[in-house]
Amino acid sequence: MIRYDSHVHTCFSTDSKEEAINYIKEAQNNGFLGITFTDHNDYDFPLDNGKVQFALDFDSYIDYMTKLRFDYNGIFDIRIGVEQGLRKTVASRVNEYDKHNRLDFIIGSTHLVNGNDPYYESFWEGKDVRECINAYYEASIDNVKYCDNFDVYGHLDYLIRYAPTKDRDYNWKDYYDYLYEILKSLIYKGKGIEINTSGLKSGLKNPNPELDIVKLYKSLGGEIITVGSDAHFKEYFGYRFDIIENYLKEAGFNYYSIFKNRKPEFIKI
Repeated sequence: MIRYDSHVHTCFSTDSKEEAINYIKEAQNNGFLGITFTDHNDYDFPLDNGKVQFALDFDSYIDYMTKLRFDYNGIFDIRIGVEQGLRKTVASRVNEYDKHNRLDFIIGSTHLVNGNDPYYESFWEGKDVRECINAYYEASIDNVKYCDNFDVYGHLDYLIRYAPTKDRDYNWKDYYDYLYEILKSLIYKGKGIEINTSGLKSGLKNPNPELDIVKLYKSLGGEIITVGSDAHFKEYFGYRFDIIENYLKEAGFNYYSIFKNRKPEFIKI
């Protein structure tokens, strides 16, 4: 079984109230060996009722997680990461992030399309679903092209979680050219992808991305793959990791990766 969760959010993220220590206890109770905490930082994210969203207090975050890691040294493996929102318009800030190399890991994710969040119904209202998906992948291509400072690309087909019929009417092959270009660009830049299980709890048939996309990544020469629950509550830590070992093997992987000091470590499964 996968014993590291490399995508977890705590109360340092706007959309979570969970304390880091609760994840650690949950992980230990379920036989996990380590966690990479990856709280949100999204530059210029739309305001929520006038409040700033997803602006990580980086120094406080690092100080807190560093002390936590010290407290658990030799007991439980804690790694410090960030989930960075990628956008062409903020690429210079993304690329300058963490100048002093204090992080172990950065997930790069596309959360917005032209400044709008697919999470909200208003994103989809009155629009052709396929055009919305095209726009998302077009934004993703730009984000991968202009942003360099990340290690793996997060939840590649993320917006399918929030589509009006989720993945029931979605066929990834309809967007093959986009996905091929994204994956080729990631591989050229030495970046990995993650398998993200969060969509399963909201009704998707598969993790993000689905198996055939992971197979495509592998066939194109992709080697780096992490596994994350994208948990915002301790109850979803390591969610459905029981299926991921076979998922990886079916895609042609005999290992998964975790990161330390921005370098991948490969763990055999």
